[in-house]
Amino acid sequence: MKRRTILALAALLMAATAALGQTAQQVLDKCAKTVSAPGGITANFSMSSAQYGDAAGTIAIKGEKFHMKSDATTMWFDGKTLWTYMASNDEVNISRPTQQQLQALNPYNFIHLYKKGYTPTMTTSATEHTVHLTATDPQHKIREAFLTIEKGTYMPKTIKMLVEQKWTTFNISALKQEKLADSRFKFNADAYPDAEIIDLR
Repeated sequence: MKRRTILALAALLMAATAALGQTAQQVLDKCAKTVSAPGGITANFSMSSAQYGDAAGTIAIKGEKFHMKSDATTMWFDGKTLWTYMASNDEVNISRPTQQQLQALNPYNFIHLYKKGYTPTMTTSATEHTVHLTATDPQHKIREAFLTIEKGTYMPKTIKMLVEQKWTTFNISALKQEKLADSRFKFNADAYPDAEIIDLR
């Protein structure tokens, strides 16, 4: 009798764990759909990072493209080339980042990140879902991530990532779906006529 009870409890626990993972996946799918609006999205962000310091600014996303602007740095990524402008020395670095590097640069990479090489679990409160992603692939630069997602709208509120044993947290606000031109994600040299261009490709 005890054996049957233990087996029944084990089966219930396994079913509950599977259901939790499936629910986490569904929430992430809906959040990804919200953030992956065909025309693009814009949002305000504040960042707190043990590795990169603190910053605040705006971000625009369209597919894999992104444009991030803060007081110190502005980045444009058109899906292939990354331009990084540093205001302190009026310098632009041009590079071709790897997918691993992009994971750490763009907080919205979780849109693609969670689909391969991560195990999701989730807790839910009255107003939000918190999804915990744990890397199963040792090659992933992001070892863990916590995503706080608003219930009902499925908009991300907080993204917390563990990169090289250091945590970086993004707080997201004023997220809007928009129709963004592709030119927004390319560096315009005419706007920075005195900047030194360093091509690292």
